[in-house]
Amino acid sequence: MPASSTSDRFSMPLGEAMYNMRAIRRLKPDPVALEDLRDIVDAARQAPSPSNRQSWHFLVVQDAEQRAKLGAIYREAWWAKRRDEGFHKPEDFDPNDKVRMSAMRLADHFGDAPAVILMCADSSAMVDTTGVIPATQNLLLAARSLGLGATITSLHPSVMDDVRALFGMPEGTFVVYAIPVGYPQGNFGPVTRKPLNEVASLDRWGEPLPEA
Repeated sequence: MPASSTSDRFSMPLGEAMYNMRAIRRLKPDPVALEDLRDIVDAARQAPSPSNRQSWHFLVVQDAEQRAKLGAIYREAWWAKRRDEGFHKPEDFDPNDKVRMSAMRLADHFGDAPAVILMCADSSAMVDTTGVIPATQNLLLAARSLGLGATITSLHPSVMDDVRALFGMPEGTFVVYAIPVGYPQGNFGPVTRKPLNEVASLDRWGEPLPEA
């Protein structure tokens, strides 16, 4: 598909996409068309990168067996990160912490997502890692425009060798973000965010920006 035709698919106004996009951790099992996955990855590669290195690789995981294996690795990684924080079992969490509960559920069902996109960097150099960040935002906005939900997750260093082996990744590459993608169970925004005057300053820390 020509680049112009691909970009035309993302017809949702940018403001609408930004102001009602949220992390979607509960996904329907419905398959996502490979065309849609290809196009949101194409949107990702349009992002700017430091020195235009483009030292990224986007690994789209759609095969059910590979997703199941990745899901097991992701769950191991999630609990490795929780152990680093001092949590060892589900009972250690506050059951009223909805975000934590949602994240734990995602860890248990990560492999059920109809697709996962691994945002990879070519080396551990910081410049390569930062280049993946705007590409990831492009991908999320493009997904939202097509009605697809997604969320940013990361892996634990302890499982990186297993991921490389599973997908035949070259030595020295690593996963910056692992993004499950699918049609959402539930709705997109509006989102709840802190007031602007709590998170932004003008000229000096604590000096509020003028009211609109």
